[in-house]
Amino acid sequence: MCRGFDFAGIRAYYVALPHSRKSMARRIKLGFNVDHVATVRQARRIDQPDPVAAALLAELAGADGITVHLREDRRHIQDRDVRVLKQVVKTRLNLEMGLADEIQKIALDVVPYGVTLVPEKRQEITTEGGLDAIAESSRIAPFTKQCRDKGIDVSLFIDPEALQVRKAKELGATAVEMHTGTYCEYHRDPARRAKELTRLKVCVELAKELGLEPRVGHGLDYVNVEDLVRNVSGIAEANIGHSIVARAVFVGIEQAIREMRELLVYG
Repeated sequence: MCRGFDFAGIRAYYVALPHSRKSMARRIKLGFNVDHVATVRQARRIDQPDPVAAALLAELAGADGITVHLREDRRHIQDRDVRVLKQVVKTRLNLEMGLADEIQKIALDVVPYGVTLVPEKRQEITTEGGLDAIAESSRIAPFTKQCRDKGIDVSLFIDPEALQVRKAKELGATAVEMHTGTYCEYHRDPARRAKELTRLKVCVELAKELGLEPRVGHGLDYVNVEDLVRNVSGIAEANIGHSIVARAVFVGIEQAIREMRELLVYG
């Protein structure tokens, strides 16, 4: 699967270590997005660094799940990555994806733990804004049913708007991931940031009332995640990638994961 990487040996070594962890009772689950490990690999079109190896190290350090975005243009994650990750991930594999027919077929063939439906444009650097569940309902509904029939968890990546949350429930989603990009962009504007925190809080509470698992993601880092945790209770999971990969360049993936986990604890 991955040349020169001893999955079994490294897993056994880390399991034997005496890990120190805070109480799990009030902790937000951490989903680690390994896309940008693949970005570095694709810059040279070689086989290193391997996002599969990164995923394994992250799990051993305490990540609660692994997220990958298989884009139509295959700019970072490749088909091979998704299929190998399905075999080796011991927590939960979350496949971020657009609604292209080709990607839908791959998801239904691989059967990850869950899928997160996102908007996708070839010209964008990263996902810009949430999926419009209302406008895309005719495409979302049949795929959601196919996924649920196969036991695949379905989350919609949406802007924190009540209408979008309610539509996600109507379409059969099991979770919603609130787009936190706008909140993160307002780090120099306290008033607008406070307004965005209120939007997130209201939608997290609404999601819980409707029986949807409330998740957050996009742009979160080691600074802005603290304010989010302090002000928005009830978040079940945070999906974070770029900032962890950036931190890992200096301290390693295991330490970067542990540091983020320490921040995702409700006081």
